[in-house]
This record gives sequence, C-alpha cells and structure tokens, in this order.
Amino acid sequence: MMQNFLKAWKEACRTNGGVLLIPLGTYLVRDATFQGPCRGQTKVNLKGTLKATSDLTLDAGYWIGFSYVENLIIYGNGTFDGNGASAWGCKCQNCKLPISISFAFVRNSKVQDINSVNSKSFHMNIFASQNMTLDNVGISAPGNSPNTDGIHIGKSNNIRINNAHIGTGDDCIAMLDGSTNVNISRVSCGPGHGISIGSLGTNPQEKDVSSITVSNCTLTNTTNGLRIKTVAPSQPINVYNIRYQHIIMNNVQNPIIIDQHYCPSKNCPKAESSVQIKDVKYDDVRGSSATKIAVNFDCSRNKQCQDIHLSGVNLTFKGQPTTASCSSANIKFIGPKQTPSGCS
Repeated sequence: MMQNFLKAWKEACRTNGGVLLIPLGTYLVRDATFQGPCRGQTKVNLKGTLKATSDLTLDAGYWIGFSYVENLIIYGNGTFDGNGASAWGCKCQNCKLPISISFAFVRNSKVQDINSVNSKSFHMNIFASQNMTLDNVGISAPGNSPNTDGIHIGKSNNIRINNAHIGTGDDCIAMLDGSTNVNISRVSCGPGHGISIGSLGTNPQEKDVSSITVSNCTLTNTTNGLRIKTVAPSQPINVYNIRYQHIIMNNVQNPIIIDQHYCPSKNCPKAESSVQIKDVKYDDVRGSSATKIAVNFDCSRNKQCQDIHLSGVNLTFKGQPTTASCSSANIKFIGPKQTPSGCS
C-alpha cells in the first residue's frame, strides 16, 4: 500500500497544486519518505488513518518523513497512528524508537486539522525548516509512554503552533538549539512534561535559541509548566528574548522553572552550565501549583541568569500562597500583589 502512496506523491509533486489523497479507511504501512523538491504547491489530504507496523528497524529513524519540500499543505482530519504500544515495552539494547512524522528542510508550509496518536518516540520533529504553521493539530499518547514528545523543534526559524491539543508522556513542545522566532499560542498541554526550551549545551556547535513567545496556553497536571533546561557541564550558547504571557496552570508540579544543572546520567559531576540565559519575561501566569515552590530559578554560577522579569504572576498551592526559589539569577518582580512576590 505504501508504494501506491509514494507513486501518487510523485505525481502530485510533479504538478503545481497536486494532491495526494489518502481516503477513509485504515492503512497499515511500514515507512516512507515524501521528498521534494516539487514543482509548486503540493497537498496531502489525509482523510483516513495511516497506522505504523510494529517494525523497529527503520533506517531513517522515522516512520513518515517529508523532506526538501516547499509549499506543502497537510490537512484533512485524518490520523497518523504510530502504534506505540507495540514498542514502549521494548527491552532491546541500543534500541532507538522511530519518530512518527519528520519534517526536514521544509519551507513555507502548513499542517492543519490532523491528528497524531501513540507515537513510538516523538510525534513530530521539525528540523532545519522555515516558515511552518501547525494549526489545530491533536497529539496524544498515554502519560506513562516513554519519550513521546509532542512537537520537537530544532535549527528552525519562524515556526507557529496554534490551537493545538497535546497530551503525551514527555514534553508537549520542546525547542532545541537553533530554534528562533517560534510563536506558540492557544495550546492545551497535559499530561506531559510541559512546554520546554532544551536540553541545551549537550553538543559542540549548538546554535542560540531566541525570540520565543508562548501565549494564551493552558497546562494541566503536567510535571513542568514553562521550563528552560540546560545540561551541566555544557557548551556555550545563548538563550534570550523569551516571552511567556497569559498562561493558566492547573495543578502543575513546577509551573515556572529554569534548570541549569540538568544531568541525565546517574553519575553527574559537580559542574556548571555555560549557557547564558537572559531577557526572559513572565507576564500573567496564574493558577495552581502541585508544589509549594511554584517558581524555581536554579541558574549557573558561571553564567548567571540575567534580566528575568515576572509581572502579574498568581500561583497558589492548595489555596495558599506559593514561594519562589532563586539561585544565581538577576530577577525582578514587577508590580504589586504577586504570588509569589519575591525570592525566598
């Protein structure tokens, strides 16, 4: 069946305005790459369900890939089903589960009104892409499913995510190095690990992260809310011009957190991050925290967080005021009647 879809893609790709139609029904497929460049605008009308096999031996590391395509439109209320339950309990050594949908070197494109469920690993990975919009997408996997990030973004510019409903076993949205001009709005997140920048500083030659705006989002029962995470020790890069505004937290364990001492291994040296975090603004972040410490800035002693501003923050724990823990950070609480109102 996948060969038929690939053949239809080639025909659509050769035609300006060509359409690959995946009709109603469920189609069990192994893996495929839909590659350009195409002659003009190319559409994928997904009406049915593409379901992944249980095969883990995918050479490309993903199940469905779109690469080197410009003016791509994916729409149609259909579903990508990663068949993750067949792999989440995998006991194989050095086993790297495939990403469900990969976008690499994709430009001026839109993904609208589609669903991704039960990915084996990340649901969507956006890499080295520009000017992409994801609108009204639904992403879901059980809260205990491993590493099922909703949307992963790296080395990409001008990415917009609007009106998304994301519930996973890991980050709802993760922005890695080289993510710039990302606008996230009207996203509901939960379960999951929240909306994250990082991990950063792991590899040499990573790129700065800048101009990120997260607005009008709701996080419910997540392990983190708005998180910036860097490894320690780390490579030196910068994170700056970050804006969080009009955010609702519902029983979130770490509503506002900067963690510059993240170390995924069990034997971590006492080290500091070399990632500089500066110019981060939190405006109108309100709701309930699942912990007494609702604001936690654990910054690097080598590269202290600079120009961190909080205004209109109102976070409570079991109906009582929360506290803020601040280390190696230049922080200003701007305006009256904030909860917490300062660093403890």
